[in-house]
Amino acid sequence: MTAAAKIWDIPGGIHPPERKTLSNRTPIQPAPLPKRLVLPLSQHMGAPAEPCVAVGERVLKGQKIADASGFVSVALHAPTSGTITFIGPQPYPHASGMLAPAIVIEADGLDEWCALAPCADFRALEPAALLAKIRDAGINGLGGAGFPTAVKLTARPQQKIHTLVINGTECEPYITADDVLMREKAAELVSGIDILVQLIQPDEVLIGIEDNKPEAIAAVRAALGARAYQLRVFPTKYPSGGEKQLIQILTGREVPSGGLPADIGILCQNVGTAVAVHDAVVLGQPLIARITTLTGEALARPMNVEALIGTPVEELLAFAGLDEGKLDRLIMGGPMMGFTLPALDVPLIKTTNCLLAPTRQELPAPPPAMPCIRCGECALACPASLLPQQLHFFALGSEHEQLKAHNLFDCIECGACAYVCPSSIPLVQYYRVAKAEIRELEQKQQKAEHSKQRFELRQERLRREEERKEEERRARAEKAARAKAAQAEAAAAAPVASAAPAVNEDLKRLKIEASMAQVALKKAEKQLAQHDTAELQTQVAELRAALEAAQQALADAQAAAPASAPTPAAKPAGDEALKKAKIEAAMLKAQIRKLEKLEAPDEAQQAELARLREQLSAAEQALAATESAAPTPVAKPAGDEALKKAKIEAAMLKAQIRKLEKVEAPDADQQAELAKLREQLSAAEKALAAAESSAPAPAIKPTGDEALKRAKVELAMKRAELKKAEKAGADEAELTRLREALAGAEQALHAAEDASGKPAPELVRTDKRPVDEASRALKTEVAFARADLRKLERDEAADPAALEAARTRLAEAEGKLAEQQ
Repeated sequence: MTAAAKIWDIPGGIHPPERKTLSNRTPIQPAPLPKRLVLPLSQHMGAPAEPCVAVGERVLKGQKIADASGFVSVALHAPTSGTITFIGPQPYPHASGMLAPAIVIEADGLDEWCALAPCADFRALEPAALLAKIRDAGINGLGGAGFPTAVKLTARPQQKIHTLVINGTECEPYITADDVLMREKAAELVSGIDILVQLIQPDEVLIGIEDNKPEAIAAVRAALGARAYQLRVFPTKYPSGGEKQLIQILTGREVPSGGLPADIGILCQNVGTAVAVHDAVVLGQPLIARITTLTGEALARPMNVEALIGTPVEELLAFAGLDEGKLDRLIMGGPMMGFTLPALDVPLIKTTNCLLAPTRQELPAPPPAMPCIRCGECALACPASLLPQQLHFFALGSEHEQLKAHNLFDCIECGACAYVCPSSIPLVQYYRVAKAEIRELEQKQQKAEHSKQRFELRQERLRREEERKEEERRARAEKAARAKAAQAEAAAAAPVASAAPAVNEDLKRLKIEASMAQVALKKAEKQLAQHDTAELQTQVAELRAALEAAQQALADAQAAAPASAPTPAAKPAGDEALKKAKIEAAMLKAQIRKLEKLEAPDEAQQAELARLREQLSAAEQALAATESAAPTPVAKPAGDEALKKAKIEAAMLKAQIRKLEKVEAPDADQQAELAKLREQLSAAEKALAAAESSAPAPAIKPTGDEALKRAKVELAMKRAELKKAEKAGADEAELTRLREALAGAEQALHAAEDASGKPAPELVRTDKRPVDEASRALKTEVAFARADLRKLERDEAADPAALEAARTRLAEAEGKLAEQQ
C-alpha cells in the first residue's frame, strides 16, 4: 500500500455480529404515497422551523411550508401536494413519547410539483449562490445528529478547509441505507461531491468505505472516473463511522478534545447528504424524501425504501410486512445507537435512517445490571480513549466538574462500552443523563450571570443619574444663593424700612380655636332646638364654657400684644416685588423639606439645613412686610364679566394644584411651583370674594338648595386639603391658613343652612381636640422609630446590635407617647 493510501487504526472498537444481508439484497423500493403526512417542525439539531402556511391552505410538492428560525436551523417543504389540515402538537419520534409542534398535510393523490429552479451548470454559480440553494433546500446531515449542512459549509475566515471527507462507512450492524444508495446513485453522489468541492475548494477529497460493501465500492470507483478524489477502503470495525473516528482512520489526525473537525481544516459529509446536495442544486428539488432501512426478523420483506418525510412509521412497516405478533420492540436507528419508540404512530423525519423491528430471540432484552467489577473492558473498547468506568461513578455521584475534567462530552454514545460490559450496566444512559444535567446547569449559570450583569449595569446607571441630579441640585442651590445675595444688595440700596413684627402664631392659633368652638356650639344649639334632651343640654353647656374660655384666652393674648406696632416704611410696591418674595420663600421651604427627608444627614447637610431655616425666617418676614406695604389693589370692574373671570381663574388654579398634589415624589421645582400656585389661589379667592361683594346684583348669588349644596362641597374640599397637607407634613404656616379656610367654610355652611330653611341634621358631637405639640412630636418619633426598625429587619445583613437599639428606641418612644396620652 502506498503512502497516499495509508490507513490508520482507532483505539478500541468492537465487532458485533452483522445482519446487513437482511435488507441489502433488493433494490431501493418506492414507498406508497400516504394519505396523511405529519411533518414535525424540529427535524434536526438546532432551532425548530416556523410555519409559513395556514390551516386550509393547499400546497404543492416541494413548496416551503416552514422557514428556518435561526442560524442553526433549516426550512421544511411539503413532500406532496395536498391541504394543510392542522398545525400543532403531534406524536414525535422520541423515546419519551412526547408531542411536538408539527404541520399535517392531507395528500390529494396528485403529487403535483411546484415550480423548480434546476441548474445544470453549477460551476457557473458563485459560492454564495450555491450555498443559498443548499440552505433553501432544507438539507441537514442525513447520517448522524442532523446538523444543518449550510452551516457546516459556511466559510470560516480563519479555518481553511484543506480536506473534504465523504463518509460511506455505515458501521451499524443492521443499517444498509448508505450501502444501497452508493450502489444505485453513485453518479449523483459524485456530482454532489463536485458541488461541495466547488463550494469549499479543498486540497484533497477522501471517500471512506468499509470493506464489507464491495458492490458500493465498485459503483463509486466506476463513477469517479478520472477524478482525483481518493477512495479509501478499510477494515470493518464499529464505530469507524463516527466523524472523529473516520477522520483519524483516513488522515491519522485527531480532532482535539471539545473541538470540531474544522479546527484542524477537515470537513466531513455523509454520502446521503452529498446526494441531497446534488438534487437541490442540479434538479432544484428540496429535501422531501430519504432512503430508510426497514429491517428485522419481525418483517416479512426487509428492504430499503425511498420514503417521503412525514410518512407514518406504521404504514412503512405494514409495507414491509410487519408481523406484530413477532415484534418485541421497534427501534429507530441501529441496535447500538438507536432508541426504542413507545408507539408506532410517529412520522419519519430527516434523520431516520433505519426502522429495526426485531423479535425477542433476535435481540433479547439485556439482563439486569450488576455492580461494576472493575474489569476494564469498557476502557479497552472505548474509541474515544475515555475512562467509562470512572465516568460512570462520577455520573452516579453527580460530580459534574469531574465529568468535565474526564472529557465526558467527547463521548459519542456509540454504546461499545455497554456492549462489552459483563455486568450489563447501561453506561450510555448514565452519560446522556449527566450531559443533560450539565447543560441545564450551564444554561442556568449563563442566565444568572446575564442577570447579574444587567443588575450591575442598572446600578451603575442609577448611580450616574443620582450624581447628575446632585449636580443639578447644587447648581440650583448656588443660583438661589446668588439671587438671594443680589436681592439683599438691592434691599440695602433701597430706603431702609423698620423691621416688620413677626407674625404672632399664638394669636392666630387662639383665633382658630375660638372660631372652631363657636362653630361647634352653634351646631349643638341647633340640635338642642330640635331635640331637647339632658345630654344635649350638658353638651351645649360644656361647649359654651369652652367657647368662653377660648374667647377669654384670645382677649388676653390680644391685650398682651403691643398696642401699636410701628408702621413699616414703604418698601418698593408693586406685584413684582410681592411675587419675588413669595417665590423665594417657597423655594427655601422646598429645599428645607428635601433636606429634612434625609435619614442620616451629615454635618454639612445639617449646617446647610440650619442656614436655609434662617434664610426662610428672614424671607417670611420680608414677605409679610411686602404684603403689608403693598398698596390696596384698585377695585376691579364690577359686573358679571369680572365675577365670571375671577371664578374661572380660581378654578384653573385649583385644577393645577390638584394635579401637582397627585405627584408621589415631587422634586424641588414642582414643590416650588405648588407653593406659588397656592399663593396665587389665595389671592384669586380674595379677588373672587371682592368681586362677589361688589357685584351690583346680589340676587344672582345662589340661594336655597343650590347655595347649601355649594357650601357643603366647599367645606369638603377645604377639609380634604387640610388632611392632605397634614399627611404631607406641611409647615405650620400652611396648616394655619388651611385651618382658617376650613373654619370659614364651616361658618358659610351654617349660614347656608340657616338661609335654606331646612331642619338641621341630627348630629352626634365627637370631641376632636387638637393634638398638642408634645403629642405630635412623640407620634412623629414613634413613626420614625418604627420605620427605621422595619428597614433594618428587611436587611438580611443588618447588625444585631443596631436591630436591638432600634427596638429599644421604638419601645421608649411608645412608652413616652402612652404617658403623654
